[in-house]
Amino acid sequence: MIVAIDGPAASGKGTLGRRIAAHYGLPHLDSGLLYRAVALALIARGGDVNDAAAAAAAAQALDPQVLGNPALRGPAAGAGASVVSAVPEVRAALLDFQRRFAAEPPGAVIDGRDIGTVICPHAEAKIFVTAAPEERARRRALEFAGRGEPADEASILADILARDARDMGRAVAPLAQAADAVLLDTTTLDADQAFAAALAIVEARVGAPSRRAG
Repeated sequence: MIVAIDGPAASGKGTLGRRIAAHYGLPHLDSGLLYRAVALALIARGGDVNDAAAAAAAAQALDPQVLGNPALRGPAAGAGASVVSAVPEVRAALLDFQRRFAAEPPGAVIDGRDIGTVICPHAEAKIFVTAAPEERARRRALEFAGRGEPADEASILADILARDARDMGRAVAPLAQAADAVLLDTTTLDADQAFAAALAIVEARVGAPSRRAG
């Protein structure tokens, strides 16, 4: 069983992905961490995230062990990821990794921006998660503040809007709702309400209560 969850930055797709994966006892992949890791690798060695050739090389040399690095959740990695993810060679280098992850039994829950459209177009369940930009900025500010990082909500909102524009406007695998994905707007939902709504979508698509963990 493959569950594909797509959506813009700070829409809540990562939290939903982790909870749905735990519910069904499936592996979870936050595909955004792959692009963040590429960006962070460039930044760490003083490189430029706008250098397409260097970004492609970093993607090809990516070690999955780095995906647990807390720095990947920081604003620098997030902003850089939005840039390197627009490089076709970077996406090509990471595409096989994601497809292999999804193909391993018993399946997977993967969240990102092109999972339902490009990575796993035949996923049994697809959800497109979104929320108003202002609400996404508020959530991201709370997330940063919780980690003791600077959290200027206006700056975060500007960054989110810029990332949305880049993600939706890139030539390769732009952020878009798959034709067979169910839209889930979490603007007015708390985490538990969003999880219940997402779970109902998956159950309606796959009807697999026997696969639940515990």
